[in-house]
Amino acid sequence: MLAHRGTEAVRLTRRAAGRLAVAAIGLIVAMTIILGADFSPQVVAVEVGALVPSDIVAPRAMTYESVTLTAAARKAAADAVPPQYDFTSERASAIADAQSAAFTSAMRLLDTAFDPATTDVQRGLILERVAGDLPPASAEFVRTMEAARWVAIRTEAARILDSTERSELRDTEVALVKERLSEQMAGGLSQPERTLAADLIAPLVVPNSSFSQELTQQERDRQAGAVAPVTETYLKGEILVRGGTKFTEQDATLLEAFGLDKASTNATDLAGWLVLSALLVTLLLGWIWRFRRGFWHRNNVLILISLLLLFATFALQLTAGRAALPFVVPLAAIPILIAVLLDAEVAIVLSALIAVVAGAVNGPSLELATFVFFGGLAGVLGVRRGDRLQMFLQAGAVAFVAQALVVTAFSLLGERDLTGIVQLVGASALSAGGAAVAAAGTFAVLGNVFGILTVFQLLELANPSQALLRRLLIETPGTYHHSLMVGNLAERAAEAIGADPLLTRVAAYYHDIGKLANPLGFIENQASGENLHDQLSPEDSAQLLKAHVADGINIAYEARLPKALIAFIPQHHGTAMISFFYAKAREAAAQPYGGLKTEAGKHAADGVDIRTFRHAGPKPQSREAALIMLADGVEASVRSLTSRDEAAIRGMVARIIADRMADGQFDECDLTFRDLSLIEEAFVQQLLGMYHQRVAYPQSKIVELEARRAAAGRAASGGGGGSAGRGASGSGGAPGGGAPAGGSASGLGGVPSGGGAPSGGGSQSGGGDEGSGRPGFRGSDGFRGSDGFRGSDTRTPPSSR
Repeated sequence: MLAHRGTEAVRLTRRAAGRLAVAAIGLIVAMTIILGADFSPQVVAVEVGALVPSDIVAPRAMTYESVTLTAAARKAAADAVPPQYDFTSERASAIADAQSAAFTSAMRLLDTAFDPATTDVQRGLILERVAGDLPPASAEFVRTMEAARWVAIRTEAARILDSTERSELRDTEVALVKERLSEQMAGGLSQPERTLAADLIAPLVVPNSSFSQELTQQERDRQAGAVAPVTETYLKGEILVRGGTKFTEQDATLLEAFGLDKASTNATDLAGWLVLSALLVTLLLGWIWRFRRGFWHRNNVLILISLLLLFATFALQLTAGRAALPFVVPLAAIPILIAVLLDAEVAIVLSALIAVVAGAVNGPSLELATFVFFGGLAGVLGVRRGDRLQMFLQAGAVAFVAQALVVTAFSLLGERDLTGIVQLVGASALSAGGAAVAAAGTFAVLGNVFGILTVFQLLELANPSQALLRRLLIETPGTYHHSLMVGNLAERAAEAIGADPLLTRVAAYYHDIGKLANPLGFIENQASGENLHDQLSPEDSAQLLKAHVADGINIAYEARLPKALIAFIPQHHGTAMISFFYAKAREAAAQPYGGLKTEAGKHAADGVDIRTFRHAGPKPQSREAALIMLADGVEASVRSLTSRDEAAIRGMVARIIADRMADGQFDECDLTFRDLSLIEEAFVQQLLGMYHQRVAYPQSKIVELEARRAAAGRAASGGGGGSAGRGASGSGGAPGGGAPAGGSASGLGGVPSGGGAPSGGGSQSGGGDEGSGRPGFRGSDGFRGSDGFRGSDTRTPPSSR
């Protein structure tokens, strides 16, 4: 069964779980302390009325409700309330009816006077009596007024009185209303008639609304209560009270709100930071457990991630609330580093968590959180490998574009002016540039400190001058050649499936270093043709073969190889069976009983302990390890073929892959069936290039070419220094007369690119070019055969003598 990436079974012991829980709690506490570091600010002691000695700044971002300003705003709202009166429409209607009735009663004398039945003498007496109660102008007019006009004057006066009393008439407005009564009369009356009508109803105009202290106070209270609290938002580091100014009551209230008047701790905020820290750490560890269980027991990885998270938290808290400063912090360096050292998915998750912290400590600020997350995400997308400085510069450039677009978008959505946009774009450039420089300058150091393989380390380990590689070349030339071929195959397959080609190639170089402990125990190093295993029992042979794994691990630790490379040594065999010697053991057990053809023989053969003939494992834990397992088997098997045409090679490759899969060797890595198909095709194409057919030259041409080469060799060496006669020409060896004068037979060829192999042993490069690589150990110096290192000319190379 093929496993999914990062979900291989990881057993967590109780002890390990306890240590992990303690570490997680420690990380939570550390984050809480950093985030709450401003909860114990320095106490400010200034008396009201005294001069403030220096600027007092906000220890943290806070939205502050000013009690003083709120009270002032509410008092202003209350004072703005006008006097309230007790007017009601019901009361106005009652007064209007009463005054209309009083008007009717008061007009009876005049109604009688202007009645047609009244004599002139009687009219004159009545008018003289009424005139005495009127102003002079109206009194004079009423004496001479035509009787026919009275009805119109009386009707208009009654109308105006009724309408006046039905509308609100405050006691403070009665005098003014009486003065303007004549102006309200209809246009059909003359001015004297209007004046008379107004004078008649003026004594009857009374107020229907008077000032109410109770209603006024109620309205004042309502208006004051409707005023929202006056708040002021302060950023961390913003000046609360400027130095040199007089300290006021309002200043004292502000400092009290921040807790600067006495030593105190904001327990509520501290609890909030604790909850947030616990949530972030829990989600991070949960994600690693669910999707990256391979990191679960790698303490170095967990420590690195934790330290980077703490560093980001500290940097954000240190710059929180300081205008554009949080935008300058090169936080994108952290996901870029994680992407290079570990993988991109972990980098993206960590970038998201850091973005949450950034937003929380600055306001909260959605803009800064988006800025940090998109910058980190873009940096991860922009960096591919850490083997060239330009990759980090490219990541920084992509991060800058993303960050600049974020601040531009939020500026357009908000109210930031052009100057503010330019400042934040500049901050984005500083942040992204700093991230690129920081990542490029620290990733190798962090890799060394935390034991994580970097590309630079791999390139150094691939250098042919490495001590172990030179030992392989000199002491186990067949194994050296085999390792190079495995590297060629595995690297090409890694490129096909998207694995790490460089890690795969370098691991292939070192996967068989355990054979240095007993070179002659492996056929590729048996130059004399004698096979040690002919003298051993199948069980002893199996133990000898299995021992090279343990020996390889010991040699690797002595050479201080990275643990990531050492892990490939046992995994490249997994728990595979040593089938050749297992079959020999079964035959040997069955032989006394008539062989495997008899039932007794089969029964005896079944008694052979298969565990003796299986490697201890573990099975491959990564795609790269699985590739080396397959390339190791394929290279040896194809080399043993008598016919290496495409059909034979393709059939052998398919069989090796099917056997390993049927044996369950891929159960603990993340290879897919599609990967296996791509691997098979990559192996076939690489092997076809290595074993392609050569043009058969006529024998006469070969003799002529060898004669010319021998003559050239004698001329170059002054007639000596080379082996006489024709050397043995192997599959990868260059024909010739021995090593050239002054040449080094033990020199290690360069590590070629594109599937090539160094020239030690005359291996082919990039499809089988003979004698590729730099001059040094030549194929003609006596190592000949299918493995490229066996032959009769076993003289010690010149440089080794």
